[in-house]
Amino acid sequence: MKRVLDEMRLAGSEVDSGSFLIFVESYANFDMFDEIPGVVEMMEQEYGTKPDTHFYNFLLNVLVDGNRLKLVETAHSGMVNRGIEPDVSTFNVLIKALCNAHQIRPAMLLMEEMPNYGLSPDEKTFTTLMQGYIEQGNLDAALRIKARMVAAGCSATNVTVNVLINGLCREGRIVEALDFIQQLSSEGFYPDQFTFNTLVNGLCKGGHVKHALEIMDLMLQEGFDPDVFTYNSLISGLCRIGEVDEAVELLEQMVSRDCSPNTVTYNTLISTLCKENQVEEATGLARVLTSKGILPDVCTFNSLIQGLCMTRNHHAAMELFEEMKNKGCQPDEFTYNMLIDSFCSRGKLEEALGLMKEMELNGCARNVVIYNTLIDGFCKNKKIKEAEEIFDQMELQGVSRNSVTYNTLIDGLCKNSRVEEAAELMDQMIMEGLKPDKFTYNSLLTYFCKHGDIKKAADIVQMMTSNDCEPDIVTYGTLIGGLCKAGRVDVANRLLRTVQMKGMNLTPQVYNPVIQALFKRRRTTEAMRLFREMLEKGDRPDAITYKIVFRGLCNGGGPIGEAVDFVLEMTENGYIPEFSSFYQLAEGLCALSMEDTLIKLVELVMATAKFSEGEVSMIRGFLKIRKFQDALATIANILGDERSQRGHWQAQPKRRN
Repeated sequence: MKRVLDEMRLAGSEVDSGSFLIFVESYANFDMFDEIPGVVEMMEQEYGTKPDTHFYNFLLNVLVDGNRLKLVETAHSGMVNRGIEPDVSTFNVLIKALCNAHQIRPAMLLMEEMPNYGLSPDEKTFTTLMQGYIEQGNLDAALRIKARMVAAGCSATNVTVNVLINGLCREGRIVEALDFIQQLSSEGFYPDQFTFNTLVNGLCKGGHVKHALEIMDLMLQEGFDPDVFTYNSLISGLCRIGEVDEAVELLEQMVSRDCSPNTVTYNTLISTLCKENQVEEATGLARVLTSKGILPDVCTFNSLIQGLCMTRNHHAAMELFEEMKNKGCQPDEFTYNMLIDSFCSRGKLEEALGLMKEMELNGCARNVVIYNTLIDGFCKNKKIKEAEEIFDQMELQGVSRNSVTYNTLIDGLCKNSRVEEAAELMDQMIMEGLKPDKFTYNSLLTYFCKHGDIKKAADIVQMMTSNDCEPDIVTYGTLIGGLCKAGRVDVANRLLRTVQMKGMNLTPQVYNPVIQALFKRRRTTEAMRLFREMLEKGDRPDAITYKIVFRGLCNGGGPIGEAVDFVLEMTENGYIPEFSSFYQLAEGLCALSMEDTLIKLVELVMATAKFSEGEVSMIRGFLKIRKFQDALATIANILGDERSQRGHWQAQPKRRN
């Protein structure tokens, strides 16, 4: 820098403060902020040029924009020491610095000092303070500043109005924002591009996407072309409410209006398509992105990898991971965590550990989420010793454990019947300043209920309550299940009523054990009464509920018509009967010469299970010639026996793979 200035002086060019401002700006552009204070010393001592108010205002603003608040303080002290008088712009820059640092009270005090220098706050002073309050989430204080601004005779500009509209929209006060614009319009205010974009964004974030689209139409009528920010807000809003097809249509409209989508546009759509299991469509959109010269970033790759992992296309996910690296896009912690989780879910634990080592070699620091994923993977694969080693490794690597870390290992220990060690780990958790939560207690509770130790299970619930951890529906459901398993069905039933009186929404997990226990004791009427109550008052019955009730009716020795009616009810709700119980019912119907009823039930099962035309034709052929055993055997082969995955229940009818 000095050589350039010397050459200027030798060439007879004047070296004034403007020359030094160029260097101040250049240092800022290259992120060399620490060099800036030296510019002032050099201009004074070596070139005899005195900084003035304008120079310091520029310098302070550069430092504020660079978020170098310590240097701002140093530079301002230098300005004061040199006796350079501040002007309104100086105060505005300093107020902005304080607001950026969330020091709103000192910023207000600084404004109060302005009259001492013969200065009055201007529109920018008030607007900066309004923005500061809005960033702190105190919109009402911002509105009070607006009132004070008006009282001071200071006219609001579009910037001021837009700041307040943005604040109202951010808090979801959309109606107030629209009323505010209406009021100001009568006073001569004309919304600009930023006003419209702020409204569109606020409406979309509040879920009012239809109204946001209407604002875009108004925007066009007023002569403003929607820009990439407008479209991105609308596309994001549509994706958020599940209107993906409409979002894609809006993308096409955006392109047709010569508004170029950016990475944010495509990433929003790609991420949403992947979450909707439309990975193929998302991949196609990524190709469009590349063809337009927009390079996919880490968010693009992460969305696609996540989509592939969710659809269990692990091989393609790893191929995309390699492509990502080959294209120079550095994977981040999220990328590695998804793939490590994918390996763990398939029991490929060595590969998961290898990926963690690669992650570290590539400069991506290990974090608590990665460790939690690995511990969970090893626990689920019954490799508790290895999970404990990873747990211990965290301390050596300086990674702090959190509640999820402890809960995962405690649950793993409980599931492997090492409950004493799980209890010790809970004590260690408390010593590390972490409070056991419902997940911690529920793991221990599940162990004791599973092993029939109801007294210790009750002690866990008591401990929860005494430690200000409110038992949840999972806690009560587990305890009710334990009571039923121990043969104390009436106590379980009373506990169910107690939970009901607490106002909790009863889930199938709470009802199912009691219904099953009642059926086992041939208390069919009570079991069915509880099932009907569940339909009226609780959550919808799940697959296990229907399995329990159908099996109970088939085994209970009650009227066969009741079991037949239940098949009609369950198929109407999209559930397929468990084959072993259905076979038992079929034998009973044949024994009572009720073959026509059996044929109707078989038709219902085939329709619900979405049998193919060929399968239906074959089974109908057997039924026509009264070969019921062959028809049932064919159904068993198609569905799989009761031990197979298909022999269980499905919440909704699905086409088989």
